[in-house]
Amino acid sequence: MNRFVNWVTTNDNRVLMVVNKQWRCKTLDMLLPKITHLGGATFTLSLLFAMVLLFSNDLRIWAIDAFIALTLSFIAVQMIKKASGRKRPYLNLPNVITVENPLKDYSFPSGHSAAAFSIAIVFSLHSPLLAITVLPLAILVSLSRMYLGLHYPTDCLIGACLGVVSSILAVYFIYV
Repeated sequence: MNRFVNWVTTNDNRVLMVVNKQWRCKTLDMLLPKITHLGGATFTLSLLFAMVLLFSNDLRIWAIDAFIALTLSFIAVQMIKKASGRKRPYLNLPNVITVENPLKDYSFPSGHSAAAFSIAIVFSLHSPLLAITVLPLAILVSLSRMYLGLHYPTDCLIGACLGVVSSILAVYFIYV
């Protein structure tokens, strides 16, 4: 088991440093700090509330499903964060590039990734054609969290998995 944990940790750090350091360029420096907010509470909640208020058709139902998925993933993320206590990469590793005034709560799992995938998967399940747009955005949100030095790859991967599971629960099991 220790060998597996060491392997995961080594590769987690390695991938993080590639995304955080080697991918650096002006375009990503400009784009990813904006994209990351697509997984934040302000954007996700505002989007879903606006959709519930402004639409009266299937989009309203989809937004309600997405809100349920978002809530489920948020609860899971907060419980796991408190249980894991994993420090953020910029606090653990030297030379990680991060944003001004970075978050100081725990790193594992990524709430932004969970939120982005919660919404993207709900909309993809309801309309597979939307997956072409929303899944790449969710992936970009996850990559942005590593690029900004706020999460390890496993934080983002598990956050995405929580978003997927919460979406499936919201769409297929809540109304049964």
